[in-house]
Amino acid sequence: MAEKLQMMALSPTMDKGTIHTWHIKEGDKFSSGDILCDVETDKTTMDFEAPDDGTLLKIIVNEGGQASVGDAIAIYGEKGEDFSTLMKEIKKEQSSSTEEKKEEEEPDSDKKAETSLENKSSDQQKATDPEDGFRISASPLARRIADEKGINIRQVKGSGPGGRIVKKDVENFMPAIQPSLSSGIQISEKDVKIPLSDKRSIIAKRLAESKYSAPHFYLTLKADMTRLMESRNRFNEAHPESKTSLNAWIMKLAAEALKKHPAVNASWNKDSILRFAHADIGLAVAQKDGLITPLVKAVELKKISQVDDELKALIDKAKNNKLTPEEYTGATFTISNLGAWGIEEFTAIINPPGSAILALGAIQKIPVVINDQIVIRPMMSMTLSCDHRVIDGATGADFMKTLKSYIEDPALALT
Repeated sequence: MAEKLQMMALSPTMDKGTIHTWHIKEGDKFSSGDILCDVETDKTTMDFEAPDDGTLLKIIVNEGGQASVGDAIAIYGEKGEDFSTLMKEIKKEQSSSTEEKKEEEEPDSDKKAETSLENKSSDQQKATDPEDGFRISASPLARRIADEKGINIRQVKGSGPGGRIVKKDVENFMPAIQPSLSSGIQISEKDVKIPLSDKRSIIAKRLAESKYSAPHFYLTLKADMTRLMESRNRFNEAHPESKTSLNAWIMKLAAEALKKHPAVNASWNKDSILRFAHADIGLAVAQKDGLITPLVKAVELKKISQVDDELKALIDKAKNNKLTPEEYTGATFTISNLGAWGIEEFTAIINPPGSAILALGAIQKIPVVINDQIVIRPMMSMTLSCDHRVIDGATGADFMKTLKSYIEDPALALT
């Protein structure tokens, strides 16, 4: 019997996916576990495996098309089988889904309210909103979501008819100070408007949620990299077949510092604080359309060479959009290193579920005072962003002090 091939959730945050490539054509047979197509999720490109044996009877979503989780992307069954009834059912579901979305964002009762608003006099409008005397045109659903998220609906720009605020406007709202047309910005024909990719939209949403739900504070200090660089050079000379990266060394030293300060390796859990048993450390990696954070699990249990081997493999997969959800979600602590770009110092936004992220700047030779003598040392700036709900200032400072001591003398951590 013909069946629907439904879009599956291929990552924890995925609610829709884009068909990148179909690997089989209509009429082709396949077996359970075969790769039918590639799907672009909010984070990466994933293989979509066949759930059963069968023949691809009809492709519903072509390459480049999107489908929500649960939607039919194809029909499969026995070769030559009649699937007209199932096709009618799918078209009916698509039509129903479109109508539900319209009703959700533009309920009839709210349309009437908007029409009524347009007919009100200036004095009547002022009576509807005590804050500044003007009513905000927004759907009831948008208002409810704004209340739940603690968003001032008056700051949200509406995309509905007449500038009306609808559900998606509130969900995508980022309470940052941005230039707008009303502030004098003029759009010219030479300006380019770049549509948001699913990945960029999710990145914006997640980081905005982190920045404005977790109260960030920042701790910055500089570490003398002399001994760490010497240790790494000696190690690499002894192991020329597998030279280790600086990121692997810092990840390992950070994991050792987290062992000593477990309160930093933790997460806000609404009614509790969750302290993680292992240091699963993520490293921010740049992609063409955003960032992704592959993680090495249980770093504290591994040798630096093991950490480096895993990190190299993960970075390669990240750059080719081949990471699985398990490889980029759930970091308990994150490192972001912009030193290769010459950035001297910066602050980073916390990557949930962790409560801290370490921002690393470029290593610079600068004069420092040691034993009342001015000497030149390779120094690196480190800034720890902390979630104040989980980490107190003194706790974060103790962690940074320990990490600095480990970097300036790796033997303290690794012996």
